[in-house]
Amino acid sequence: MKTSLETLDGLERALTVELPVDIFKQKTDAVLKKIAANTQIDGFRKGKVPMSILRKQFGAQASSEAVNDVVNDTLVDALTDAKMNPASRPDITKIDADNEKTFSYTVKFEVYPEIKINDFSKLKVEQAEAVVTADDEKKTLKGLIDQAVEYKAVKRKSKDGDQVVIDFKGMLDGEIFEGGVAADFKMVLGKGSMIAGFEEGLQGLSAGDSTKLDLTFPKEYHAPQLAGKAVVFEVDMKTVEAPTLPKLDDKFAEKFGEKSIDDLKTSMSTQMGVELATRLSNQNKDVLFTALLEANDFEVPQASIDQEAEVLLKDMQQRMQQQGMSSQSDMPASTFNPEAKRRVQLGLLVNQIATENKIEATKEQLDAKLKEMADSYGEQAQQIMDYYNADPSRMTSIESMVVEEMVQALILKEAKVTKITKTFEEVTQAQA
Repeated sequence: MKTSLETLDGLERALTVELPVDIFKQKTDAVLKKIAANTQIDGFRKGKVPMSILRKQFGAQASSEAVNDVVNDTLVDALTDAKMNPASRPDITKIDADNEKTFSYTVKFEVYPEIKINDFSKLKVEQAEAVVTADDEKKTLKGLIDQAVEYKAVKRKSKDGDQVVIDFKGMLDGEIFEGGVAADFKMVLGKGSMIAGFEEGLQGLSAGDSTKLDLTFPKEYHAPQLAGKAVVFEVDMKTVEAPTLPKLDDKFAEKFGEKSIDDLKTSMSTQMGVELATRLSNQNKDVLFTALLEANDFEVPQASIDQEAEVLLKDMQQRMQQQGMSSQSDMPASTFNPEAKRRVQLGLLVNQIATENKIEATKEQLDAKLKEMADSYGEQAQQIMDYYNADPSRMTSIESMVVEEMVQALILKEAKVTKITKTFEEVTQAQA
């Protein structure tokens, strides 16, 4: 076997493999014999058809199968001989079976990049710190109170804090625009859930009243066809409902699965701490790894990007289906290419750093991480533990997390780190 490697654009490579033609002929004959054993041709007994007739009738099919057999038998050795580790499945691009002495084929594939990690000491990163304050706990408790508020219909004019039930239709240039119609729509005045002027225009109305609102969508509105446009809303007030605040007692706590108000406050405080720690960790990691990527840019295999983009698309479709929304089945996976490229680059970087620094997760670290994850599921903690322990291969994802955390710690030891202070709200309300 003789191999020759050609470097194409970027990470693409072409490998030509040359073999004695007899190997290909033997494979072709073997395929023809299999066909003969299972083929009935008039005038001949099964398995007794002359090879010349088989070649004439099934030669193209046998040749195609023989090519696949030869490639399957020799490609791994050929790649080893050429010292190549493909990042994508090799594609056959050329076959030469007409030479009297040799048979050759060429495959094209992508390889992983050679990554040279730059000095961590040159990295400048910010790492945020935050604590849960008494005011944060008060705001969170108020949020629970708001969830438990009950509304009852009243015969008076609406005011800030009331829940109203309305029918409305919005018109742009005299025509109803998409998404501009709703019936029995509930909203609490003063929450700021609608565009500026909408909620304010509904205050001072009683059940049975109607009104027209001349409003303008904000310039940065998410629907471009409405952004910055002047519209008219025709609104019918159907019901005005006044809020009744719940008492902060044990009965209130029971609505949130706790036995007493003290238990509720303790549980709430604990959950706030866990949420803050988790979000801080994720955000700080994202800041650090973004800086790492910017300092170590390199090409990545397009096949790896395509594969990761498919994963991201399927994840999004599953989430949308779980929420009862259309799965966007017509969306191309390439929509996710930028994020997919980032993930692939980061994965290669972390793996390279771990390899160079001989970073490996110990069993103790894996067990501790699994317990940490399981504990976040509360009563289902043991089920989570059992799931992962039942199949060692499931620990791969946990191992990746542990190694990633170890790499993160290594970089932070050497990088120039600036500590910044954030509030609980800044951390928890930041977009993921």
